[in-house]
Amino acid sequence: MKMSVKNIAPNIIQAFKSQLKGSLIVPSDANYNETREVYNAMIDKRPGIIATCENVDDVIAAVNFGRDNNLLVAIRGGGHNGAGLGLCNDGLVIDLSGIKYVDVDTSNNTVKVGGGNIWNEVDKATHEFGLAIPSGMISTTGVAGLTLGGGVGYLTRKYGLTIDNLLEAEMVLADGSFVTVNAIKNTDLFWAIRGGGGNFGVVISFKFQAHPVKMLMGGPTLWPIERVEEIMAWYDKFINEAPEDLNGFITTMVIPESPFPEHLHDKKFCGIVWCYLGDAEKFEAIFKPVLDLNPVFAHVGEMPYTALQTMFDGFFPKGLQWYWRADFFNELGPEVRAQHLKFGSVIPTALSQMHLYPISGAASRVGAEETPWAYRDAKYAGVYLGVDPDPANATKITNWCKSYYEALHPYSAGGAYSNFMMEEGQDRIKASYKHNYDRLVKIKKAYDPENLFRVNQNIKA
Repeated sequence: MKMSVKNIAPNIIQAFKSQLKGSLIVPSDANYNETREVYNAMIDKRPGIIATCENVDDVIAAVNFGRDNNLLVAIRGGGHNGAGLGLCNDGLVIDLSGIKYVDVDTSNNTVKVGGGNIWNEVDKATHEFGLAIPSGMISTTGVAGLTLGGGVGYLTRKYGLTIDNLLEAEMVLADGSFVTVNAIKNTDLFWAIRGGGGNFGVVISFKFQAHPVKMLMGGPTLWPIERVEEIMAWYDKFINEAPEDLNGFITTMVIPESPFPEHLHDKKFCGIVWCYLGDAEKFEAIFKPVLDLNPVFAHVGEMPYTALQTMFDGFFPKGLQWYWRADFFNELGPEVRAQHLKFGSVIPTALSQMHLYPISGAASRVGAEETPWAYRDAKYAGVYLGVDPDPANATKITNWCKSYYEALHPYSAGGAYSNFMMEEGQDRIKASYKHNYDRLVKIKKAYDPENLFRVNQNIKA
């Protein structure tokens, strides 16, 4: 049984506060409600205490305080987790938002990043040197959460997942100790954090390998939703045979009023958002099969990498209602395509969408046991996103996602990308780590036997 913060003597809380360079926020503070907000407004958890950390000493003090007082502990980096697993009710939130820095080393194209950074801060810094780290699709996502779960994005086919580019991390463990993990030091922990989530400690810094990416060819193409089965069948063959310089995720979506042309507004479409990193002179020939399909809208051209990474940020600001469900897929057969037509034709709100992200290319060449990310042989990471600004529509978007998932799960590979999961139970977590789950359990037992770090997609020791 976890202790309530309410039962901790005020002098003990005051002593903890005095240890911190950062701040300690409790429910009576004026900024409490603002501080406890996360990206998904459907999450309404009320922590007993929030420690906003600014350095490793703050994190060590917070971990020790949470453990010694038998509190429920949550770790918050960027606060983007769909299930709200950066918060907890009545317990302690260790907030890393004050630990931010981006150090680029051009001698070897490596980048050291703080545990509280979000990706647009990293992208801006690396872009100045013509570099990029593989990350996700929304630049306001936190570095820590996305990395620890895997990291699928525009650069996946060319340079792999985010975890495939992680060289080192610094962590505070459940016993309050500080360790460095890499391919030489604490190798079991280094293996575990590359996809195993926040189960093993608080990661306060990441060191990544960056790659030469400055300008690219990118943007969306759209077809009427009635063509989704045709386009998806073509895409399934095309993307897996395309050069690894070309990536593109396929989506079913409603076109918003801006910045798209008026004749597209509020209509449902099958879309593909492209990213091409190769020789610009070869792009026209590579992209010709796409244009031969006569999209009703094609806005693909040269742009900075940072422009593609931020393209959808404005549509998805903090404070919307979100519900997610997800699966990996090995194929997009006729039964699968028929369900995408069915559910793509009844998208419940203007911001709700379905995405399929390819995992072919560089990401697929990493062994299924080299990291906890077990589905290297899957072709796609799929996600159904119910999104709307109005809390009155929360049930509507949730039901659409659940129904979409239930219709397609029988055709899936069995598990899901953990960053796309809500709180779905232990069987779902085991299915998503597959053959790597037992090894994760052993490492969890070694480093967090009391399961202090349990507010996550939890590996139970």
